[in-house]
Amino acid sequence: MPVTVLGVRHHGPGSARAVRTALAELDPDLILVEGPPEGDSALTHLSTLTPPVALTAYAVDEPRDAAFWPFAEFSPEWQALLHGRATGVPTRFIDLPFGHDLALRRRDAETCPTDEPAAPDDGTAPELASDPLGWLAFAAGHDDPERFWEDLVEHRRLATAPADAPQRPSPALELFAAVAESMAALRDPDQPQPGADMSRGVPSRGELREAHMRLEIRAAGNGADAASRIAVICGAWHVPALTGRAGRSTVAADRELLRGVRPVRIATTWVPWTHALLSAGSGYGAGVTSPGWYQHLWTAPDEVGARWVARVAALLRAADLPASTASVVETVRLAEALAAVRERAVPGLTELTDAVLAGLCAGDPVPLAVVREQLVVGDVVGAVGPDVPTVPLAADVARAQKKLRLAPTPTEKSLRLDLRRELDRERSALLHRLRLLDVDWGVPAVARSTGTFAEAWTLAWKPTFALALVAAARHGATVVDAAGTVVALRTRAAPDLATITRLFEQVVLADLPTALEAVRAALEHRAATTGDVAHLMLALAPLARVHRYGDVRNTDTGLVVGLTTSLMTRICAGLPPACVSLDDDAAEAMIAAIDTADTAFGLVADPEHVARWHAAVGVAAASGNPLVAGRCTRILSDAGVLAAAAAATRLARALSVAGGAPGDAARWLAGFLGRSGAVLARDPAMLSLVDAWLAGLDEDAFTVVLAPLRRTFAIFTGPERRLIGERVRSGLPRPTTGPPGGVATDPADAAIPGGSPAPAIPPTGAVPAGGAPAWDLDRVAAVLPVLAALLGPASTAPASTEEEYSHA
Repeated sequence: MPVTVLGVRHHGPGSARAVRTALAELDPDLILVEGPPEGDSALTHLSTLTPPVALTAYAVDEPRDAAFWPFAEFSPEWQALLHGRATGVPTRFIDLPFGHDLALRRRDAETCPTDEPAAPDDGTAPELASDPLGWLAFAAGHDDPERFWEDLVEHRRLATAPADAPQRPSPALELFAAVAESMAALRDPDQPQPGADMSRGVPSRGELREAHMRLEIRAAGNGADAASRIAVICGAWHVPALTGRAGRSTVAADRELLRGVRPVRIATTWVPWTHALLSAGSGYGAGVTSPGWYQHLWTAPDEVGARWVARVAALLRAADLPASTASVVETVRLAEALAAVRERAVPGLTELTDAVLAGLCAGDPVPLAVVREQLVVGDVVGAVGPDVPTVPLAADVARAQKKLRLAPTPTEKSLRLDLRRELDRERSALLHRLRLLDVDWGVPAVARSTGTFAEAWTLAWKPTFALALVAAARHGATVVDAAGTVVALRTRAAPDLATITRLFEQVVLADLPTALEAVRAALEHRAATTGDVAHLMLALAPLARVHRYGDVRNTDTGLVVGLTTSLMTRICAGLPPACVSLDDDAAEAMIAAIDTADTAFGLVADPEHVARWHAAVGVAAASGNPLVAGRCTRILSDAGVLAAAAAATRLARALSVAGGAPGDAARWLAGFLGRSGAVLARDPAMLSLVDAWLAGLDEDAFTVVLAPLRRTFAIFTGPERRLIGERVRSGLPRPTTGPPGGVATDPADAAIPGGSPAPAIPPTGAVPAGGAPAWDLDRVAAVLPVLAALLGPASTAPASTEEEYSHA
């Protein structure tokens, strides 16, 4: 039983060319390929596949437990499969079944902790099995394993054995013999493989894989249907274990290694792949950093370097960048000169890239990045035929994509939908339904602007979505049925009211009328039993968006009007008492909920409820927590309920040294400015108040207020910071002296937009031009208790400008 083992590098064009040549010479009657045996049944669909594609195996009980085996046109395994189909030679996979591998992983996950710390990176050499090419390159005196292997294998153009020397092995077979000899020198059969835990007697995954491959090779050569000439295509590292001393392991020993594993039931299919996914940085890496370059090596008949530079020039010209014929010629010559200096037989990707950077990009790395993205990696996309098996849900998605003219491409593209058009409403509904199924084919490009009829999406189809559809197929055979079932499950499992309202909004966007009624009923029940005002405020926002979007999407807003009204009434009644006796963490959560509710009230735009909301916010502004008080004051100011001068008076009162500790003043200011810094940018009087307060703080007080103010000022936008800087540069109004919260009396210093007088706050230790104190501090201290009694607490409702000044 002659067995020829061809050790390859996965996704190597030179290895693929050598495999094709060797198989033509060996003329085997059985081809065994490294891969999951569960995929044998999927090989019947080879004729309908356009690489790059990936064989996908997944657990029937949990489709998300899956693995991918990518194949490119230049993959040696793919060329072996094509040879078997073209010649009628039986071809099958012989690696460790994925069902066994998954069963072992699940067993290990149950018996071993998952949070063990990773082995430290101490800078030592990697495991031999993980980087055999690196060891070979080191032994040969090369510092670049990729370049070493490309020179030896990938750049080779192998011919068949010469006719005048029939006894001499062909160049292809000589290459595989050299690879096998190199791997045998690296591997010591007397030592365990890296990863084996000999103290526990646990074999490594590599040992299990090689044991199974040996059993499959032996079985293929025995019995009535035994093959006489067997070709095995596997990773080069495994060759000594299948042919050398380790390859002579007994059948009983190999079966003992695999004994006791109960495999998981597995299903397989094919999914499209891309060159970008083949690249090592994609998350689905297969060890190919430059698949586009490897595709070029595979397809270029001759003059590889010149053809590559010509493609680069065409790409640059398409981008309106200069790339003359003379520059192309000089770039090719430069690449050949670099190869000669670096002692390479032909220019590789490194030399061509350096030459392109100098000759065509003028040293600019920006166009070179485009070359890498579009040529070195490439944008080639594979395809699978319509007869490839799939679940009914995936078929329904494919029909919807075809009907709505939305092609599932892996490259990102933008999509803008006009919800006034029926086609775009159906597209939007499909994308939202798929998001409910955890298939994020479309991701909103920007946050939806309220009151608009447009949606912006970014579309990119990923191979993992095929598995997500398989996992979701248990919920229904169509997208509508599966999404409805998922909504029902999430409604029952929702931990709070806000979660249900967010789900309600998703159902509206996904246009699921049946599920919408069920979620509404659950929402009403949960709202009736919820007394937490913060939860009610967070729950109001999605309902308000539904209220606003209903007309555009032809949704019956009557489903939410009553519930929205009920929530708003309860929020207005419950907000003031909810803001009493809050610690700092609770205050942070409360102002977040208040901001959310304020936006929601604005969306509903009902004058009566908006007025009630502002009245409730006005009462909350007098709460004991300065953070909440500052935010409520800002809301009233932004809404125009509180005049600018009245808001400035409250700001002056809050910042007054007599009004409380510096930390409380800082928190009030953080609440007031936490929405944006626009109020300081447009109102120099308020900016002057803040500036004077900060300038008057001593060292200890400044240390106390630094952290909260730094967090607050960090949220200001660039334009806001620029305007504030321009205000400061042009000079701020000088605060007039007077009691805290008092009004300025000098019209020249008190002018603010709109003609209202500006309140003032005296800087601590202010000294007039004459050098004497601004007032007698002892006399001021004697007056303060009486003044505080006269002023009393702040107003509990929004006051007019005259009322604010009467308090002062």
